[in-house]
Amino acid sequence: MSQEVSLGFSTCPNDTFIFYPLVYGKIETGDIVFRERLGDVEELNQMALRGELDVTKVSSHAVGHLLGNYCLLRSGGALGKGCGPLVVARKKIKIEGLKGRKIAVPGRLTTAFLLLCLYDPEFEAHSIPMPFHRIMESVKTGEADAGLIIHEGRFTYPLYGLTEVMDLGRWWEEGTGLPIPLGGIVARRSLGKERLRTIERLIAEGIGYSRSHPEEPMEYIKLHAQEMSDSVIRQHIELYVNEFSTDVGKEGQRAVETLIVKARKKGLLPETTIPVFC
Repeated sequence: MSQEVSLGFSTCPNDTFIFYPLVYGKIETGDIVFRERLGDVEELNQMALRGELDVTKVSSHAVGHLLGNYCLLRSGGALGKGCGPLVVARKKIKIEGLKGRKIAVPGRLTTAFLLLCLYDPEFEAHSIPMPFHRIMESVKTGEADAGLIIHEGRFTYPLYGLTEVMDLGRWWEEGTGLPIPLGGIVARRSLGKERLRTIERLIAEGIGYSRSHPEEPMEYIKLHAQEMSDSVIRQHIELYVNEFSTDVGKEGQRAVETLIVKARKKGLLPETTIPVFC
């Protein structure tokens, strides 16, 4: 008898590239049938908080709030170097000059927002949460004084006439020597260790399939990224689907745990002794 598992992930090219094989049955999944639930990263964070999904991509920030019901898998996540969130504005300004000004952010549970608060908690009070795809336009039009951008925004913000204020990923890397843990895949603990290990393995196999057949997922990827050019899609996948995607490894695990510990020390995440990884 098959088991249906709800699988949440974003419409970003790295996620659709990774999960295409599971959704379309390109690899053997045994008695597991995956049902996709697509959403903005903050929507996925909120759905996980409500316990609506069995397995889902979430921000690493959100992981710290989910450990009672979910654990983090070692495959399928978004970690890396040179891929962190940027603060952008209409003109060159020092990051300190943005205190007290409106900063558009992609959700209060995103890792980008957590990094901004770790850099300086004062930025929290004047942050304006909105879907990440609206942020650059909101800065361009003056709705916000600055924006905290993620995903393909790293490649496209100059098209909006914006300039980089700060690379929070670089700040993290220089301060810790670790890759930036942007997001990961969490799964219900109630699925049991054996099933969790199977899902972890299947995600890794799916990544291998897409890497071996890179053109095959493109139609599916473009369906959910119609505003992106092919070159931006490929840049996105090359940056975010990397050596940490199949298995975070010891360095990736240390990065995630360091982020959570630092956030707990600042009172930005709740204390718990529950382990992060499955």
